[in-house]
Amino acid sequence: MRNNSNRGESGKRTKVSLSRENLIRSIRDLSYLPRWIVVGIDLMVLVFSFFFTKLVLNGVGLHFITFENKVPYICFLLGVNVFTFWIYRTYSGIIRHSSYTDAIKLLFSQVSVLVFFVSLNFVYQYFNGYKIYLNTALFINMVISFCGLFLYRVVVKQVFEQFFSERNDIKLPRTLIYGTDANALAVANALKLEVPSRFKIVGFVDRNSQNSSKRMMDLPILIQKKKLPTLMRSVGAESVIIADKSLSKEDRLVIVEQCLEFNFKVYIVPLITDWENQKEISQKVKSIQIEDLLERKPIVLDGKSISKQLKDKTVLITGAAGSIGSEIVRQVLQFKPKRIIAVDQAETPLHHLSLELKNTDTDAAILTIVADIRNRDAINILFKEYLPEVVYHAAAYKHVPLMEENPSQAILTNVEGTKNLADLACEYKVRSFVMVSTDKAVNPSNVMGASKRIAEKYVQSLQLKCNSNNEKKSTKFITTRFGNVLGSNGSVVPLFTRQIAEGGPITITHPDIIRYFMTIPEACQLVLEAGAMGKGGEIYIFDMGKPVKIIDLARKMIKLAGFIPDEDIKIKIVGLRPGEKLYEELLNDTAKTIPTHHHKIMIAQEVQEEFEILHDEIETLITIANFHKKDAIVSKMKKIVPEFKSMNSTFEVLDK
Repeated sequence: MRNNSNRGESGKRTKVSLSRENLIRSIRDLSYLPRWIVVGIDLMVLVFSFFFTKLVLNGVGLHFITFENKVPYICFLLGVNVFTFWIYRTYSGIIRHSSYTDAIKLLFSQVSVLVFFVSLNFVYQYFNGYKIYLNTALFINMVISFCGLFLYRVVVKQVFEQFFSERNDIKLPRTLIYGTDANALAVANALKLEVPSRFKIVGFVDRNSQNSSKRMMDLPILIQKKKLPTLMRSVGAESVIIADKSLSKEDRLVIVEQCLEFNFKVYIVPLITDWENQKEISQKVKSIQIEDLLERKPIVLDGKSISKQLKDKTVLITGAAGSIGSEIVRQVLQFKPKRIIAVDQAETPLHHLSLELKNTDTDAAILTIVADIRNRDAINILFKEYLPEVVYHAAAYKHVPLMEENPSQAILTNVEGTKNLADLACEYKVRSFVMVSTDKAVNPSNVMGASKRIAEKYVQSLQLKCNSNNEKKSTKFITTRFGNVLGSNGSVVPLFTRQIAEGGPITITHPDIIRYFMTIPEACQLVLEAGAMGKGGEIYIFDMGKPVKIIDLARKMIKLAGFIPDEDIKIKIVGLRPGEKLYEELLNDTAKTIPTHHHKIMIAQEVQEEFEILHDEIETLITIANFHKKDAIVSKMKKIVPEFKSMNSTFEVLDK
């Protein structure tokens, strides 16, 4: 009997505890009050306001309603109130998100009720000699009703916010907002209303030492007297959102570097516009990316000269499905060409590009064509049918280790493919031919770089041949040369990102290896600029900023992902790959540079060779490449490019 009774009592206790948990859970899951509940509460407030006003007036011997039977008139008063609520849509918003707009709606509804009943009194008095309602009572009732309606909305809003913030306090990272301007305030408001919440905002950081005794949104304004990590540790913050629009690029980089050094997370948000809603603002708060850490100033383009070259023109872009080619397509579209011919042999990426371009708002005709630049007949048909006026040549094999193993493919694509396009551009009198090259073509140490250098030489020599007759419509051949592009296919950034996601290790070929980096948009912007300013025959090189040690890049990416280098994610040195240098160059040993009107673009003065001699050499090279004899191919390449010295490669024996 005892056991049964104990079981019964424990069962009851379990049911009670479960019911309480369910009740708490159901309350927490209630994200907004249903409208019928809001209407009910509003009616209760109105009834309270009426009887409170009546009580006050009775105390001084006055009556709210002059008739004995007051019930119909009370109901009429309440009905008109509800009708104005409907007219001004006071129930369209969620109460816990109430703002000054909702207060204005309530004020208008109550003023409308006052005006209606005062007017009714005036008409009734005109015909009957007395009023239904006391005008003073109507005014007092309006004030009390408005205060009551707005006050309970404020209470509901605060209760909901406090309840949900308490629920999430344990999970949410304590976060500071860097800045005290309108931009920072908009970000803080948006994040406070975000559901589900991602941050617990614990304060604002002011670097100007002007607001030390003030508060914003009931949060402290902290003065930055020392480094930001010191301030963050003092308040227990785990992350910071940079929202100060007055910060320079250099100041932002200093903050990011300091925070990453101590493993604090950093988020950035762009400038907020007045018409953006809270949801749009909160969605723009994002983790800082490795691209944001490049010490670079924004590129300013000469839009007029580029537009003059591209507007209403037919533009052919090879390698259009690649990371560089696709970005060139997107940027060319901004200058309103008549037609874009996007050519690539990679079917699936080209299909993805075509789907993307279908959603682009443009009047240009966009053709996506699967074709191989090594097939001269197929490319000839394109030139003959569409007569392109501008060609951007971005198609190439670019992976150094792969081309070291497959030199014949490097020649057939990078050299013969370029030759086919350049020859046809000259034949069909294309106005401008812009070739995308690489810094690996300078003093090449691998097959890929040497193949691009041969292509550069051919394009330069063809400029002299095409212009030998001094024709006005001769083609301008322009070469652009830059280093590694962040985020492009095959670059280290996607590789490191994948390795971090897999838990490491990150593989580095050498601890001292350095590279120049640009973002994809930056590289393509400079390609368009160089193409517009070129007179023909130039090799343009770009200011790549400061070189970056790859191992430092890896450490920053690990920290940005929220891990500790060499503890959470290991860094493994695997040795230089075949053909790989410790550092890349933008000029060979004998070349000089000439500045241009654009401070980020210079012209490399390379020795130009006679077309006939170079043409014969390249034809022989292509013939050898078709037999796929590696040593023979590379030996011939070294004769055409004497500065080509193989490194970490089986072809080093050919240099002896």
